[in-house]
Order: sequence, then C-alpha cells, then structure tokens
Amino acid sequence: MAGSKVGTGRSGARGKAASAPAKAGTAARVAAPELHLIKLCVGVTDIAELADWQKQRRRKLKRRYNIHVTRSFPRRSEELLAGGSLYWVIGGRIRVRQRLIGLVARHDEDGIARCELRLDPKLVEVSPRPHRAFQGWRYLETKDAPPDLSAGRRRGDKLPLALEEELRALGLL
Repeated sequence: MAGSKVGTGRSGARGKAASAPAKAGTAARVAAPELHLIKLCVGVTDIAELADWQKQRRRKLKRRYNIHVTRSFPRRSEELLAGGSLYWVIGGRIRVRQRLIGLVARHDEDGIARCELRLDPKLVEVSPRPHRAFQGWRYLETKDAPPDLSAGRRRGDKLPLALEEELRALGLL
C-alpha cells in the first residue's frame, strides 16, 4: 500500500515565497483558512465517544495523529492544507472540528485509489448547527463554518444541547 504524499500541512506552502516578516511593533497577521471539509461521523453519538474511539485508534496504529480514509482526493488540497479543518456532523449537527495536517494518496487492498486525511488529534468544539445527512464529504467555506465554542461554553456545561440551541436561536446565548 505505497502512497504518494501530496502535502503535510506543515510550515508554509511548497513553491510559494514566504511572506515578509512583520514590522517591529505590529502583530503578524495570519490569514484565516478559507476552506474546510465537512463529513458525517457515522456511528458516533457524541464528541466524547469520537474522542475515545480516535484515542484507541491512535494507540493501536502507534501514531500521533488521526487518519480518516475517503474515496475521493480533494482537488483543492492546497487550500485545505493552509489551515483548514474537517468538521464532523454528529447526530444531525455540526459539533466539532479537527485541523487537517496532511492528505495522502493511497490504494486500498483491492488497488482502489483512496485519500488518507491526516488530522490533528485535538478536537475543537464548535457552536452546534443542524446539518442534513449527505454522502462522502463536502467543501465548507470559512464564512459558512460554525464558530468555535469559547472555553466557558464547552459542552461540559449544564445546559442540554436542545435548550442551548433554542436559547441561541432566541439570541440569548
């Protein structure tokens, strides 16, 4: 199962000139990623279950990152690796994201081309947003992505998800 590495998402884009350093006294501006992926998290009922499953999988495969294999290789891979994330839909809602750190073209046991998404193990909870079911993955523009939850508003808080969403819809959260 030899694979050809397309990108690792590490420092900088290949073949592009690095931007000039920030002037003294000014904060360096990092451009927000413009493109992400969104995918259903089938068979998982909550974020804790996803975290536990991924932790076991990393341990079994002896890796420090998560992988998820898909059928199609994203044509916009450079945009995704410029800080993009994979947003997981759990229970009909976008609930969490993981930063994409690499995309690797590979073949499965039957010789069929696949794409290995390499994901940062850190799960970042986002403001829950309803999303209908779909097959495969889709591109998600940053402007359409739900915002990250602040440290004080993680799902460990006491409010049930349905109540939190209703309060948010009323503009109270």
